[in-house]
Amino acid sequence: MLAGVRAGRRADVSRAITLVESSKRAHREQARELLTALTQEYGVRSPAVRVGISGVPGVGKSTFIEALGTRLTAAGHRVGVLAVDPSSIRTGGSVLGDKTRMARLANDPHAYIRPSPAAGTLGGVARATVQAMAVLEAAAYDVVLVETVGVGQSEVTVAGMVDTFLFLTLARTGDQLQGIKKGILEIADVIAVNKADPRSGDGPDREGEARAAARELAGALRLVRGKSEWAPPVVTVSALHDVGVDDLWGQVLAHRAHLGADGLADKRAEQQLDFTWALVRDELDQRLRHSDGVRAIRDDVRAAVLAGELPAPVAADRLLAAYDGASPEG
Repeated sequence: MLAGVRAGRRADVSRAITLVESSKRAHREQARELLTALTQEYGVRSPAVRVGISGVPGVGKSTFIEALGTRLTAAGHRVGVLAVDPSSIRTGGSVLGDKTRMARLANDPHAYIRPSPAAGTLGGVARATVQAMAVLEAAAYDVVLVETVGVGQSEVTVAGMVDTFLFLTLARTGDQLQGIKKGILEIADVIAVNKADPRSGDGPDREGEARAAARELAGALRLVRGKSEWAPPVVTVSALHDVGVDDLWGQVLAHRAHLGADGLADKRAEQQLDFTWALVRDELDQRLRHSDGVRAIRDDVRAAVLAGELPAPVAADRLLAAYDGASPEG
């Protein structure tokens, strides 16, 4: 598998990502061995361009990624796309529909699309996505696009693992800031108003509406970000008509150039430290769930909490005490 990933064989890349996404203990150990070998060449200094992409529902993320991805492959890049889909809270399943919505890019021999379930926890997102990025970069994909779903905490998580975070939004939503959290504006490096489609006949002036929305957002950014070192540009694009995509990619590269080689290395090093603690939290969560001591009292604690006989803080203390008592360190 290691040789296959380094040779860029798609089947081995898929197998490797499946391995790093697995929560089985044996697979997690094998994934660590694989990733250690894969990251020895570059480590945090991988030359790949890492871009996180998010946006409001219905903004056209898949259409935009396909338009951008096909342009990049035509320019000689190898593009990997990780589409983090929502997992069902009840079943753990996910929709995984992005690949079907990017049929042209999915059939491009220089592109690789991987829809991945969010695995229910932010720790799971961080572990699976960062390690899948490492696999793609080892397979010589020099642009990695990470698409996230909706607007929420997972966006903050993904922003902490990429070089540039791109936020897509729409015009014609009444209040242009409605539904856009201040936190998203604080972490976005580039903002694009999508669906700025060229006017046809007497149809609506979507391009004009998009430009007005971009001006409003630019003003909001000045209030939110103040005089930050990097002023996030707000541009308009029409992914459907392939208008403005080159300019947007130019802004992504401009942000990367602004960081510089040392700034990019420092940013990735900080991200690796944050990822280290994310792995620790994820591993502790797994150990807690599989602890013999916790398993022995879990049902009783659950019944007592549901019956109102046991306050949540006391229940948590009992579960942790059971874990400490059953663990080798305890």
